Amino acid sequence: MKPELFQEIVLIQDVESEHLKSGDVAMLVDYIAHPHGAEDGAVLEVFNALGESIGVAVVPLSAISPLTANLLPAVRRLAA
Repeated sequence: MKPELFQEIVLIQDVESEHLKSGDVAMLVDYIAHPHGAEDGAVLEVFNALGESIGVAVVPLSAISPLTANLLPAVRRLAA
């Protein structure tokens, strides 16, 4: 099931190219088709712990999942 747009999602795998880790929470802002027929992507807006936008990232659809009640948020330091 694809999460609805403008909902918070959780990453379920690391996305090193975007400096994101499994467990990071972001806002899903769009879906995009892969131009060469590979896996489609999700456009995410990423926020820091204070709710300030720190960037936009594109990740594979298989890397995201909707938030559920049995998840506990956590924090980590941003890479320098």
